[in-house]
Amino acid sequence: MSDTKTSPQPADAAEGPDAERLDAERLDEVERLSTAPEENDTVPTGIGVFGWLRWFWRQLTSMRVALLLLFLLSLAAIPGSLVPQEPNTFKITAWKNAHKGLAPLFEKLQLFDVYSSVWFSAIYILLFVSLAGCILPRTWQFVGVLRAQPPAAPRNLTRMPVYAAWHTDADPAAVNAAAHRLLRKRGFRAAAGSGSVAAEKGYLREVGNLLFHFALFALLAGFAWASLFSGSGTKIVLEGQGYSNTTTQLDDFTGSAFYGVDDLDAFGFKLDGFTADFQTSGPAAGTAKEFVANVRYWKGADTGKQKNAKIEVNHPLEVGGTKVFLTAHGFAPVVTVRNAKDEVVYRGPTVFLPQDSNVTSPGVIKVNDYGTGPDGRKTQLALSGMFLPTAPDDFNETGRPVSVFPAAANPRLVITAYVGDMRTDSGLPQNVYELDDKAMTQLKVNGAPASVPLQVGQGWQLPDGYGSVTFDGYQQWANFTISHRPGNAVALTGAVAAILGLIGSLFVQRRRIWVRAVAAPDGRTLVEVAGLGRSESARTAEELAEIAVELQGDAPAADEPPGPDGPADDAPAAADSPAAAVPTAPETKE
Repeated sequence: MSDTKTSPQPADAAEGPDAERLDAERLDEVERLSTAPEENDTVPTGIGVFGWLRWFWRQLTSMRVALLLLFLLSLAAIPGSLVPQEPNTFKITAWKNAHKGLAPLFEKLQLFDVYSSVWFSAIYILLFVSLAGCILPRTWQFVGVLRAQPPAAPRNLTRMPVYAAWHTDADPAAVNAAAHRLLRKRGFRAAAGSGSVAAEKGYLREVGNLLFHFALFALLAGFAWASLFSGSGTKIVLEGQGYSNTTTQLDDFTGSAFYGVDDLDAFGFKLDGFTADFQTSGPAAGTAKEFVANVRYWKGADTGKQKNAKIEVNHPLEVGGTKVFLTAHGFAPVVTVRNAKDEVVYRGPTVFLPQDSNVTSPGVIKVNDYGTGPDGRKTQLALSGMFLPTAPDDFNETGRPVSVFPAAANPRLVITAYVGDMRTDSGLPQNVYELDDKAMTQLKVNGAPASVPLQVGQGWQLPDGYGSVTFDGYQQWANFTISHRPGNAVALTGAVAAILGLIGSLFVQRRRIWVRAVAAPDGRTLVEVAGLGRSESARTAEELAEIAVELQGDAPAADEPPGPDGPADDAPAAADSPAAAVPTAPETKE
């Protein structure tokens, strides 16, 4: 085997300038291992509006612009993670109150509704169009490559990055036929030409590229489908109570362009019980081990056909196209309130919302129909305070009323009382979990605000003769998110396919091998083997060496006839043995 700068050409090869031009064109075709459309950055001049539109379309559908748009989309999604988004009205209001200087600017930039903003939608649509424009021509070109034969060998194989040659006494046609069989056996697409064999392998690389692009397209399509045809709402359900999937039952609801209140699936369920289990010892004490909501659900309006089910975290209940997720839980203290006339004016549970991991839960019990107070004037009563599932034995240990464990091991209700006008009849919206005390007076004892911690079964005589409050017990509640979101399966499939496509495009190497056996001037056969890989890799050289060694079984290397001063200068030196065909040997060009 030897490294040679010139190689004998077939007898029918063209000569002169035309031959050089044809050889250059063939070499360009041979060295192009990607089916991606060639990008042209040349700005058109003097070609009119149509020409400029065509140039703009080529730029938009180029891979460089697609990657840039994908990067911009990821940057544009960052504010959606940092700034409260619709429909979290209360969080948005709190953020605006804390950042009054930035709030007007953020509203103009639509940063409180990023994913529906004009600028985010523009990037999204441009990326969608860019991917479509990349995929279609590239797929069509790849199909053409699959249907076509591998590119024929260039006139001068020594230009290839990996090259080997030797002389043999075997017939050229027999050597080419043996090379064709060998390459097909090794999984190459091989085609026999005039005095040579061309083979190609590694099409899974381009399949991986196309799969990755199709997967991104499917991912975007899934998100678009979900944003246009999805809706969700939340509902807090007390133990023993039920829920029917209507907007009047939901605590809040967010629809989309093609999904509204009339599109809700007909079903319902009843919360029979809620179970929460927590770690009681060790460094992970207080960590939840299990949240389970035991429900009975029904489809349609027929409540007679009910089925039992368990809803757990990450294990939703699926009814039709709707999923019911368990997202939170808490407690609702049960109290009985009597007015100044000792009449029961309120009795039942009131939901308190947790504010920390130990379920310390602030809340307000609003008694709108309290009646008349000790002074004979009509008034309203409100009880504001904390429910503590596990209260400390001494509040001096914590400094304030807080729970020390999330389970109800030592429940306490710490409350204070207000009388006056809660302004619930003003027509202005109010948060049911907060108290508007601007027109109310806090009851006091000896000039200090009256407050008392109650255990289950204990009562409290309100100051100034306003009646009494009894802490009867508590109930658990569970918060459910009712979500209708099509397109998630499409997006998930796209994400998985994108990973598989990326693996194929990174780890599969596209490569070409050529074998040419022609009669040399000395009457023997010159065998040339050359390879080309898309990227610099030792695998191409190793594979070429294996092919050269195996091929010498049908085309054994012959000894070079010595000249006056050694081997002939116009032909490659023969390899001494098949092992000498290894491309890493000194006589091999890489």
